[in-house]
Amino acid sequence: MELYSNLALGFSTATTPANLLYCFVGVFLGTFIGVLPGVGPLAAVAMLLPVSFYLEPTTALVMLAGVYYGAEYGGSIASILLNIPGTPSSSVTCIDGYPMAQQGRAGVALFATSVASFFGGIFGVIVMVLLAPRLAEFALLFQPAEYFSVMVLGLIAASIVSSSGVLRGLMMVCLGILLGTIGVDVNSGDTRFTAGVQELRDGVSLVVVAMGLFGVSEVMVSLRGTTQSYAGQNVRGRDIFPTRAEWRRSFLPALRGATVGSFFGTLPGTGQTVASFVGYALEKKVNRNKAQFGKGAIEGVVVPEAANNAAAQTAFIPTLTLGIPGSTTMALMLGALMIHGITPGPRLISDHPDLFWGLIVSFLFGNFFLLILNIPLIGLWVRLLRVPHYYLYPTVIMMICVGVYGISNSLTDVWATLAFGLIGYVLRLFRFEPAPMLIGFVLGPMMEEFFRRAMLLSRGDPMVFLERPGSAALLGIGALLLCISAFPIKSILRRLLRRP
Repeated sequence: MELYSNLALGFSTATTPANLLYCFVGVFLGTFIGVLPGVGPLAAVAMLLPVSFYLEPTTALVMLAGVYYGAEYGGSIASILLNIPGTPSSSVTCIDGYPMAQQGRAGVALFATSVASFFGGIFGVIVMVLLAPRLAEFALLFQPAEYFSVMVLGLIAASIVSSSGVLRGLMMVCLGILLGTIGVDVNSGDTRFTAGVQELRDGVSLVVVAMGLFGVSEVMVSLRGTTQSYAGQNVRGRDIFPTRAEWRRSFLPALRGATVGSFFGTLPGTGQTVASFVGYALEKKVNRNKAQFGKGAIEGVVVPEAANNAAAQTAFIPTLTLGIPGSTTMALMLGALMIHGITPGPRLISDHPDLFWGLIVSFLFGNFFLLILNIPLIGLWVRLLRVPHYYLYPTVIMMICVGVYGISNSLTDVWATLAFGLIGYVLRLFRFEPAPMLIGFVLGPMMEEFFRRAMLLSRGDPMVFLERPGSAALLGIGALLLCISAFPIKSILRRLLRRP
């Protein structure tokens, strides 16, 4: 009965005209901001944060949250059409989404993305409603050793994702980790691998790496003529719908992706990027259609989007109930609450039930708004493919440069983006996929930080990673995934069974 009364309170709060209006405004802005290369939800939330000062606390949080998960919807659009991830977590969608666009099925990919994102978002909301307090308590059980093991699992999953093989994937992950070490060491304050360049003291920007590896390099590959031209496609309304077989193939992957996303969303420091890569890697191992992954499989689009958006919803659990932001964007959400005199933590649900449950119910309306917005706009987005390449590619490069420059007002970042574009181009010539490098770059610094914390707490004993059951289980899963991917176990078993 308590659950029903809480939901009734949430509906009465979320359905006020002001909250519905600002929820729509938030998801609308988030969708279009997510499409723009290099901008992302962080910049959008930061720009709209001053506006929240003049709104009621619940209304302000509803709007900012709409921008946040709306950008996750929009990030997949550029990933599918141009192979440019609008957000870091949507880089996984490039692996199968872009090949679908090359095959003339961009409309189907965008429709599947919208539905999968909606499913993942609703699944995450249900998890929040039913399990928010319990999941918050579970997240508290994670110590630095467990977080390190989670990062290792994410990196192994990223290497498995690579269509060029496990070994090449591991090499790219290691390269990404090395890139992540550039800058000032958090513990000692010493500069590492900067080559005396002052601009590198703060490290290399994630946006710079992502835009260079995916955006600029894709333009260079296309100009070289190694990709098929698909300009001039004419998409009709019925062409955006998947086939019956694809609908059947998509349900279980969407469910598995949403489950993985809901789990990782509750863990501070992991979030959508880890959830997308891990969900994709696991699905690639269990799916019967695994041979088509990386070649335009619809499951490869459905899984990361469901995981991505489920994690975007459940990321609010540790933020609101524990006061622990899982990302920089979540930290801005905490700042918005504190500005209004509300302290996040275990007492938030009891002290401000209208805010907590009103926000959760607003997620339902926000996801419905996004579904209604995105499906009619599919035809508009697909028309981007009909723009001649000699107009499209310079425009893409200009958008990338403007987006990168706008983050820190630094020309160095622009040149670095072009340099990473050249690196990505060379890597592609030698069949090295850039996606594992990006996840290594994202998770490497966090893995180093949690490793150091764990070693300090254990007084230098490395056995702490095996003595703690959660950490040992996660490392075991990672090792199992690596063995299954690296060794042809099925063929070995067949040979053994054939022996007399």
